[in-house]
Amino acid sequence: MDFMGDRTTLLETGRFVQRHAGNAADAMNAAAAGTADVTAEAIVGMATGTNTGTGSRTDSGAAGGAGANVDAVETAGVEARHRRAADGGDTASMSVLGALLLRRGDLDGAEPYLRAATADGDRAAANNLGVLLHQRGYAEEAAGWWRIAAVAGSAAAAHALGRHFRERGDEPAAEYWLRQSAEQGHALGAYALADLLEHRSDVGAERWLRAAAEQGHREAAYRLARMLETRAAEENRPGGVAVRGPTSGFGPSGLPGRPGAPALTGPGESADDRPDAGDGARGDGHGPGRATDSQTGLRLSTLDEAAQWYQQAAARGHRRAALHLGAILEKRGDLKEAGRWYLTSAKDGESRAACALGFLLRDAGDEESAAVWWLRAAQEGDGNAANALGALHAARGEQQTAERWYRAAMDAGDVNGAYNLGLLCAAQDRTAQAEQWYRRAAYAGHREAANALAVLLLQAGDATGAEPWFSKAAEAGSVDAAFNLGILHVGRDDDRTALSWYERAAAAGHTEAALQVGIALLRDGDERTAERHLRCAAGGGSPEAAFRLATLLDARQPPPGPPALGEPMAEKTECEEWYERAAEQGHRRAQVRVGMLAAARGDLADAARWYREAAEAGSRNGAFNLGLLLAREGNEREAALWWTRAARAGHGRAALRLALLAARRGELTEGKRWCAQAVELGPAEVAERAARLREALHQELTA
Repeated sequence: MDFMGDRTTLLETGRFVQRHAGNAADAMNAAAAGTADVTAEAIVGMATGTNTGTGSRTDSGAAGGAGANVDAVETAGVEARHRRAADGGDTASMSVLGALLLRRGDLDGAEPYLRAATADGDRAAANNLGVLLHQRGYAEEAAGWWRIAAVAGSAAAAHALGRHFRERGDEPAAEYWLRQSAEQGHALGAYALADLLEHRSDVGAERWLRAAAEQGHREAAYRLARMLETRAAEENRPGGVAVRGPTSGFGPSGLPGRPGAPALTGPGESADDRPDAGDGARGDGHGPGRATDSQTGLRLSTLDEAAQWYQQAAARGHRRAALHLGAILEKRGDLKEAGRWYLTSAKDGESRAACALGFLLRDAGDEESAAVWWLRAAQEGDGNAANALGALHAARGEQQTAERWYRAAMDAGDVNGAYNLGLLCAAQDRTAQAEQWYRRAAYAGHREAANALAVLLLQAGDATGAEPWFSKAAEAGSVDAAFNLGILHVGRDDDRTALSWYERAAAAGHTEAALQVGIALLRDGDERTAERHLRCAAGGGSPEAAFRLATLLDARQPPPGPPALGEPMAEKTECEEWYERAAEQGHRRAQVRVGMLAAARGDLADAARWYREAAEAGSRNGAFNLGLLLAREGNEREAALWWTRAARAGHGRAALRLALLAARRGELTEGKRWCAQAVELGPAEVAERAARLREALHQELTA
């Protein structure tokens, strides 16, 4: 076919009308709602399979069809009128009638009218004739008519022709025609061009995504938002590289958190797997400058702009956009609005949104509603929701139901299901089954399962088998595994290697690891660096770290001078605040120290309270000091009880006090017995005094 000749003939007819200058977004909204513009070329996107649900910009048809109301077009009377006019040779009516019949699926009825209108030079008819032929399977002939219409200025035909060439692998030709369509303002053409450029990692993709999005193309708005969100993540990471860690699992309680203990850190619970940036197109990192808010005129951050595009797409019914918008709002703390978008997405069938909505409801204390949404998501194959249901039932003690949901999660391809099955079996002392599930998850790359498996093997005495799994988990980023490797090497007296693993875990925020590093540095005399690690550990909630930090700060303070008369009580120092923090967490030595500081201030009631807490928790120093306070108040009987407890726990001074008390009462044999214990317990000064007292009592008894 001589396309240049056809072009000349068609242009000479003068029948081709200009591009439709109306609002493309309105046309798209109509198409998305299940209606169509009466313009003949509106069918192109739908018929060729290139419409993404947002409609397309269309050409006007011949004069009789432009701007007609859809309802009027679809009435039998209007169709009959166009048929009469078409049968009378009116080109515009032939074009519109052919388009209507094509839309209805009546290809045989539409074809003669479209061919007749095309022969009279109607561009819209040429475009729709291409659609009809494409539906019949005559792709090459369809492309010929699309080319004729595209050369004559049809943006819709240029888009269809570009898609035709891309499907055949001719990307240069596809780009040429898609660019022709996009530059004429055709939203679908701009989107298809952006998709092609993005596939080639071309920096121009963002421009055309933005152009399509600005015309109301919801998929373009969504992909532009994904691109911007990815860029925002890269901007906020050190070095500008966005990295996602592996998905974590749920423990039997279903609550987020990671266990930290001075012993081996075993399997625990980890954070919710909320929707993230995992399923969209990756941006190229380039493009025009940031947008500004249309109302305030302020420059938007990359993430703010992403949120705006998500909202535009979500408002047009894009369920994944609603999901990601909800995730951004949740991270910002706007839980009510996040829940609204999650609900919108979930109602549209997005299982991840239903799962995320369940977590919001659970966090708000509504477990029953959360379970409803998790059930809905799990039934649609969401493994994360199945895990959440398993955790919920495990927390209620419904082990069989929990196991069923964990298995469902595993069947859905979520490796956390196997890990959680391991946790469930371990909690029931089904060690063999726990090892089986941990091993399955560990082989699939679950780092916490690898750590849990190593703990299990180590507890069974297989240190050789445990170490590779600890190493694998630590290299994959498990902080607990790095800490456990430190413990493993300490047991081998390899302090240097242990310290390196402790440092690695401490750098990742492991509280107990930071404490161990601090202790090692104190031992080496590096107090300044030790203080930094102790502060990290104490701030992370370690009472031992808080006590050691307080002791370090206390040693730097000058000794207090004698209180002056009328001098106000001094404010608490930082070291005293750290002592108190440790004491409030149950640290017995810190409780004794806080009691001593209170006694030094003259606050005997507070001192007695802290001494009593420490004593009741088993502190012999606390019991001894409490006895001193009670004796000072004249309550020697209760004081003797606490001194007895302290002496039996190995406190030499308490034994000496009991010996003196017995001697004063004339209980010489009892006093001699306590003297002997004080001599044995020491320290040297106490032993010397107790020996002299024992000799005196012996002389008294033998006199």
